[in-house]
Amino acid sequence: MPKSPLDNPENAAFAWARYRRLMRFMLLVTIAVVIVAVALLYKMHSLVSIHFLIATALGISAAMLLTSALMGLVFLSSGTGHDESIMDWHDKDNPRK
Repeated sequence: MPKSPLDNPENAAFAWARYRRLMRFMLLVTIAVVIVAVALLYKMHSLVSIHFLIATALGISAAMLLTSALMGLVFLSSGTGHDESIMDWHDKDNPRK
């Protein structure tokens, strides 16, 4: 069974540091998008309930952060070579058996 590059502590530390950096950046982007969206809603429809603005902010935040977290994990798995270390036991032509 081939070993994953993430089994090496140095590779894993580098990959997780890159993931955390990506998530910090996406948190800043999410905050900026939420501020712009809430400001536009308030400017265009000033009689909107505060509950609507809070729900909008939470909905945008949840969608953007969940999407960036999942995509970040895909990038982490692919970028470290972890995907290539997985063996498909159902593949008869797998040369790594």
